Amino acid sequence: MRIAVTYENDEVFQHFGHSEQFKLYDVEDGAVKTSAVVDTNGSGHGALAGFLKAHNVDTLICGGIGGGAKAALAEAGIHLYSGVTGGADAAVEALLTGALVFHPDVTCNHHGDHHGGTCGEHGCGGH
Repeated sequence: MRIAVTYENDEVFQHFGHSEQFKLYDVEDGAVKTSAVVDTNGSGHGALAGFLKAHNVDTLICGGIGGGAKAALAEAGIHLYSGVTGGADAAVEALLTGALVFHPDVTCNHHGDHHGGTCGEHGCGGH
């Protein structure tokens, strides 16, 4: 299994469509074997699902995410855990132990509204 986490400064980055980096974790027998940080090289929003698929990712952990991105990930066969906050490594460990707190209904619906807030910090639905 390969897990990707939207990544910035060791934390789960809170706006999927603006992710500049992902941390990829290769998991075997329920444990992380290797991990590496990869740059998206300017890919954004819709292109990110293809970027993850090209990197053989089958599971994504992220903060806020829009409906279009959710659909693109589903079409790519990537399982989504959204609405996650905190440390990236801790989130992966929690997923592997069945303790990950996530919010599947979190959405990001303020595209174009660059109000300075971080997508996901308030569930992103109330902006």
